[in-house]
Amino acid sequence: QVQLVESGGGLVQAGGSLRLSCAASGLTFRNYAMGWFRQAPGKEREIVAAINWSGGSTYYRDSVKGRFTISRDNAKNTVYLRMNSLKPEDTAVYYCAAERSISPFVRIVGPNDYDYWGQGTQVTVSS
Repeated sequence: QVQLVESGGGLVQAGGSLRLSCAASGLTFRNYAMGWFRQAPGKEREIVAAINWSGGSTYYRDSVKGRFTISRDNAKNTVYLRMNSLKPEDTAVYYCAAERSISPFVRIVGPNDYDYWGQGTQVTVSS
């Protein structure tokens, strides 16, 4: 049974930092690209960042470029999202997701193309 378990969310003041983690089990982690998505109340789920199987290719949505960093440790079956200079508009439930792909380049795909999802972790940024 595949499980993706996020942790590291919480309440932080604007300008602060958080590091999200997503621990995967039940799958061959290195065969999957990983993505972080977020969903704010009343809004659609949107991709935040993605990383290919090896960690050699990454993608960031424009609004988080230079502030967020996605990384992975295949030995630990874990993907991370380091979030710096947080803004109130970053407030959302953050989800990690796994897409079966061994492409050398990260694919920019929508939520429906991901195979597995975590349960989400709340990030709240106060002004």
